[in-house]
Amino acid sequence: MAGPLPIGDKPPEDGRFSELELSGSDTRTLHAYLHIPFCTVKCGYCDFNTYTATELGTVKQSDFANTLIQEISLSSRILKESNSPSRKLTSVFVGGGTPSLLPAADLAQMLNKLDSEFGFTSDAEITFEANPDSVTKESLASLRSAGFNRISIGMQSAVPEVLKTLERTHNPENVAIALKMAKDLGFRTSLDLIFGAPGETLSQWEQTMLQVIDLDPGHLSAYSLIVEPGTKLARQISSGELAQVDEDLQADKYELADKLLSKAGYNWYEISNWSKSPELQSSHNLAYWSGQDWWGYGPGAHSHLGSVRWW
Repeated sequence: MAGPLPIGDKPPEDGRFSELELSGSDTRTLHAYLHIPFCTVKCGYCDFNTYTATELGTVKQSDFANTLIQEISLSSRILKESNSPSRKLTSVFVGGGTPSLLPAADLAQMLNKLDSEFGFTSDAEITFEANPDSVTKESLASLRSAGFNRISIGMQSAVPEVLKTLERTHNPENVAIALKMAKDLGFRTSLDLIFGAPGETLSQWEQTMLQVIDLDPGHLSAYSLIVEPGTKLARQISSGELAQVDEDLQADKYELADKLLSKAGYNWYEISNWSKSPELQSSHNLAYWSGQDWWGYGPGAHSHLGSVRWW
C-alpha cells in the first residue's frame, strides 16, 4: 500500500488510516471497483492484470469469489477502526478481465457482501463488464435480480478484420443479441469501442460507428488504442508484422465519432465517453475524474481514499 500523497510515508502496520488522511471524507462519495482478472484469451494490446486458464496453473478460479469477499470484509473493518464516516456506496463497477466469465452467482455474492458491509444509495449505479459471447438471458436475469442495473459490453469494433488484429475472439453478431437481452431486462447499457488498430481505415471505423448508432445503447465509450510497452502488440509493431499506429488518423477517427454521435443525439461529457442523457452518464467514471473516494478490490485494483492512493 502506498503512503499518503505526496509525502509517501509508509502506512500504519495495522492498516488503519489517520484522521488527517481521512480528512474531508464526509464531503466525498464512496465507490467500489471489483477487478475480475480472468480471460479466455489474452488480447495482444492488453497490459491489464489478467490471466488465462493456462496462466493460472493450479489456482482455482472458483475460489476467487470467496477471496474477494474476505477482502471486502477487511476493508469494512479497517474503515470502521479508522473512524471513517459511515457512507453508502454510490457506485460499483465490476471490471476486468472478463467478469462475465464468472458464474452469475459468484458476482451476486460479491455484490451482496458490499451491500451488507456498506449498503447502496437509492440511486446507486452498479455496473459489470461483459463479453458478448459469455452472457445468456439466464445469467443476465440472475445479475439483474441480484441488483446490477448497468452493463458495459465489449464490442471494440464491428469489423471482423479489426477484431482479429486486436485478438478479440467474440462473434460480432452477438453484440446486438447481448444488448437486446440487456435492454429487455431493464439494464442501462453501454458499449466499449477501441479505435486506431493497426490497419484500421477511416471507412472501417465509420462502419463501426454507424452500427453502434443503429444499436442505440444509452452510453458509449470509445478509446484510442495505446500501444503499451511489453505487450504482444508492441512486439508485432516493432518487428514489422503490424503497421505503426497512425496518430493523425486516430485523431480523425475521434472527430468522426463525435460528429456522428452528436448528430445521433449523444452528448460528449468526458474525454472518451458519450451518453444519450445526463442520467445515463457513468457516475463511476465521473467519480474518478472528480476525486471522490473509491476502494479497489482484486489483483491490481487501484484505490483512492482521502490522501492515500494504493494498488
